[in-house]
Amino acid sequence: MTTAQRLDLYAPIHKALRLFMADTLTRLGRLDVDCAAERSQVLAQLQELLQECESHLRHENEFVHTALEARRPGASARIGAEHEGHVDAIAGLQAEGQALAQQPSAAAALHLYRRLSRFVAENFEHMLEEETRHNALLWELYSDAELEALHQRLLASIPADEMLRTLRWMVPALSPAERAGLLGGMPPPVRQVVLEHVQPHLDAHGWSKLCAAVGAPAVVPLPAHVTPVSA
Repeated sequence: MTTAQRLDLYAPIHKALRLFMADTLTRLGRLDVDCAAERSQVLAQLQELLQECESHLRHENEFVHTALEARRPGASARIGAEHEGHVDAIAGLQAEGQALAQQPSAAAALHLYRRLSRFVAENFEHMLEEETRHNALLWELYSDAELEALHQRLLASIPADEMLRTLRWMVPALSPAERAGLLGGMPPPVRQVVLEHVQPHLDAHGWSKLCAAVGAPAVVPLPAHVTPVSA
């Protein structure tokens, strides 16, 4: 089995995080700080992103790093140290986001935007390192069967609400083939819940491809501003 065919624990969740980070950073950058409704929505998304990042760090530390250390002591030390820095960065961003919600100003919004941009940039570099160096170690030290068992234990530890939050960003971030593989392996009742959850975040073309791949009816509701035409 070639490296390209090996089980990649990082790729799907990192695609989700990259999309979540990029979208949140973009929305924060164009925020109308004087609009209370928009400010509330954007800052709520920021807090959700930071919660997702916290959870992701815990999952990697508990499952992936533990597995690496079990067979190659010290293998996760450098990335683990970066995780500690990310915990501090997340706490700072959470506090600054809360402060902006309480005392909004254009200057404070710009400062938060730039601080988040640094966090996103560092995480993009960090995730690439995990996808290359850590994956190489995992593939050297573990079989795909062992990695799949590890992945299933990790998934079983995630609460349902957190899983749906993650899938809201993961499914749109994946390729059509990856989406089909992810949802096609779900029990039908679970798949239906996930489809309903992610449909608003896919374009019509992506939605129809996904439905065709998993055998679901491609019924796309009209946008709220469109009135159906009576016969």
